[in-house]
Amino acid sequence: MPFRAFRLRGEKILVRVDARGEPVAKDGRVDVIYKAGGKMYRAGLGNLTPDANVTLMSDEDAAPGDAAPTKTEKAAAPAGKQGARGRITDGHVSGHGSAPADAIIAYTDGACTGNPGPMGVGVVLWDPLTKTRRELSEYLGSGTNNIAELVAIQRALELSPPDRTVIVHSDSSYSLGLLGLGWKAKANQALVAELREVAKSRPGMRLVKVAGHSGVPENERADELARTAIIRRDTQDSAQPK
Repeated sequence: MPFRAFRLRGEKILVRVDARGEPVAKDGRVDVIYKAGGKMYRAGLGNLTPDANVTLMSDEDAAPGDAAPTKTEKAAAPAGKQGARGRITDGHVSGHGSAPADAIIAYTDGACTGNPGPMGVGVVLWDPLTKTRRELSEYLGSGTNNIAELVAIQRALELSPPDRTVIVHSDSSYSLGLLGLGWKAKANQALVAELREVAKSRPGMRLVKVAGHSGVPENERADELARTAIIRRDTQDSAQPK
């Protein structure tokens, strides 16, 4: 079952929900976690209030691990509070519910040979208003796979009309955690800060976690574009004349 952000005594938490996004309660209590991968706790259903973010996070990404909450978390949340910023939906665009009909659909992927090594990004953009498709295959030079994944999302936002919602599909848990769940950047801090600034200018942005190499056509195409950029050592944009 997926998880969704709620408020518990004013603090954000992740709550186990059903497919409709409703908390799954047993004996008046629900499963909650401080953050993705954190320890599971139980909280009273009556203490929950809605959060502005109604997107869902997959059970795979939110599944609790063995890590215990920190002293700060314990002190601030005896019933399981935390600061998660979940904005991630698991699945395809059809799962976005209230997403605008004119939302730009983006699929992004980054690739790296050697890690670190030559990097490439692939972006597929679909505009439902103009019925146009744009593909970007960009060579970035030397770096890491995580950098490539972040830049791919950045390019999708930069190439999209500034007044439109963008729904970004990515198979990078690293990138989505930094952008959608408030993970602290231990590396690539300048790039992460830059990307977060770009994201701030797109308040309607949605993030969708897709499984890598699982047969999702546009995700596979983004991967192909990223790897092609590495092989060719060049950049190709279908919106630009050749």
